[in-house]
Amino acid sequence: MAAAMVWLPWSLLLFSLKCETNAFYVPGVAPINFHQNDPVEIKAVKLTSSRTQLPYEYYSLPFCQPSKITYKAENLGEVLRGDRIVNTPFQVLMNSEKKCEVLCSQANKPVTLTVEQSRLVAERITEDYYVHLIADNLPVATRLELYSNRDSDDKKKEKDVQFEHGYRLGFTDVNKIYLHNHLSFILYYHREDMEEDQEHTYRVVRFEVIPQSIRLEDLKADEKSSCTLPEGTNSSPQEIDPTKENQLYFTYSVHWEESDIKWASRWDTYLTMSDVQIHWFSIINSVVVVFFLSGILSMIIIRTLRKDIANYNKEDDIEDTMEESGWKLVHGDVFRPPQYPMILSSLLGSGIQLFCMILIVIFVAMLGMLSPSSRGALMTTACFLFMFMGVFGGFSAGRLYRTLKGHRWKKGAFCTATLYPGVVFGICFILNCFIWGKHSSGAVPFPTMVALLCMWFGISLPLVYLGYYFGFRKQPYDNPVRTNQIPRQIPEQRWYMNRFVGILMAGILPFGAMFIELFFIFSAIWENQFYYLFGFLFLVFIILVVSCSQISIVMVYFQLCAEDYRWWWRNFLVSGGSAFYVLVYAIFYFVNKLDIVEFIPSLLYFGYTALMVLSFWLLTGTIGFYAAYMFVRKIYAAVKID
Repeated sequence: MAAAMVWLPWSLLLFSLKCETNAFYVPGVAPINFHQNDPVEIKAVKLTSSRTQLPYEYYSLPFCQPSKITYKAENLGEVLRGDRIVNTPFQVLMNSEKKCEVLCSQANKPVTLTVEQSRLVAERITEDYYVHLIADNLPVATRLELYSNRDSDDKKKEKDVQFEHGYRLGFTDVNKIYLHNHLSFILYYHREDMEEDQEHTYRVVRFEVIPQSIRLEDLKADEKSSCTLPEGTNSSPQEIDPTKENQLYFTYSVHWEESDIKWASRWDTYLTMSDVQIHWFSIINSVVVVFFLSGILSMIIIRTLRKDIANYNKEDDIEDTMEESGWKLVHGDVFRPPQYPMILSSLLGSGIQLFCMILIVIFVAMLGMLSPSSRGALMTTACFLFMFMGVFGGFSAGRLYRTLKGHRWKKGAFCTATLYPGVVFGICFILNCFIWGKHSSGAVPFPTMVALLCMWFGISLPLVYLGYYFGFRKQPYDNPVRTNQIPRQIPEQRWYMNRFVGILMAGILPFGAMFIELFFIFSAIWENQFYYLFGFLFLVFIILVVSCSQISIVMVYFQLCAEDYRWWWRNFLVSGGSAFYVLVYAIFYFVNKLDIVEFIPSLLYFGYTALMVLSFWLLTGTIGFYAAYMFVRKIYAAVKID
């Protein structure tokens, strides 16, 4: 799954991912109506494991193949996720039962796995790989029945039904490896209401599987590819010995059940796997904490500022005012351009680009337009939106660059269009080489990489140049006070004004606001779960913007009161302090939640995490910077400067 999160969608995954548990379909997507005995095609998507984070194609293992293998044309998001959707030899007919059917059997002969194939299958089983199939675009799920009240009597025990995405390839027991070679498909259909003279139509509303391991000797197959399953629990599982050839049957059965679930709600089963109450608790907790602290901070700052401004504006006490210390004394230097204004404006332009992309994606997803039923739509939308938002990023960067007395607008535009995307693309390309070496389907194919480069240089770069040109031509931001020619000497600063201490202090509040939601996002990314609570995420995003703005204003006020006017870079770095806590949490999650021990999966995890932290730092730093800039302009416009 990690390989799926390539390129720019990383910036989205931290804070973007559906509001209600009702599955909402993209307008224009119509249900498929089946008649009795119509074929229902079973397709394979990929093999995944949370231990290796490397997806593989279905036919990378020696499964039974149809006479002609046909791959579905994937969209950009599906390719980046590592999906390789392909047809399978399973023959499933609508509302038609199958007790037991043998796959790829010739004249009643079992399948023989070579030593190399047996070793590969055994390796994938020990790595906890799951197989993902789809029927009518519905992913297969394995039902798990858990008892919620274990201490009570057996009769009073209540079953808590949950569903696991896909099915386990096999299992290990006492150092022996067993393969799930029999699949019991359970498909649920909804009968559509029709007029009396019309034939009934059916719609698939759920797709479940019960995987079983049955050894060759216990399966009785005939020449018509039919088989007889052993009764009860007398059979033994099908062992895979990686040191020799193995003979086995691949079999399946099909069972149909009628369901009251309507087609529009058929994704509810898959999307109700998380406890919604936890989300509500986290949201309410974040709202209360953030707005309570924001209210206190605002009250303190507003009262202090009113007192300061009232004192500074007393016309009859100018001499005493000049002797005071505080933020007014640096009025002649507070808008002095910082070092490296081109790099600062370029990073802030990329931050604006990210902000616009994330806001639109989360809002559209909240309306149900990017639900999991639209496979790959989230990533595809995120990539294209980032490209097209380049015009806004370029405009903001160009105007800020001119405000900071910059002159080389063409070089600034190129820096804005290539600095952040270039870092992201470079890291992803290096990681992609490792994934290529593992022959994983998560490796981005070379034509797709060329297409991404063409999008970058053919769409994003010209739009950034266009926005930068108009932003640079526009009137620069009007600073309320003039800048002195000679810079003021900065007094020695206290220890708590250290930059790293400021990052630690400023990052706590925004990170606390999104901490619980971050757990669900990480689970979706690294443990192959669906994330659909975009309504909650939209609220968390708003809280994040408010908290970053508030803490940024407080930090810049303290800095100016300490007569340190070098706030431009410092505020940008400090405002993104919550990214440091995200990095610490990612390390904690890796150690405590994931079972990754190999080098390449670990490299992928920390490589993609680095991109995620970088994107989050750019986003929060940009939000905090512009909030502080508006605050600084506001307070210096309110005092009388002689």
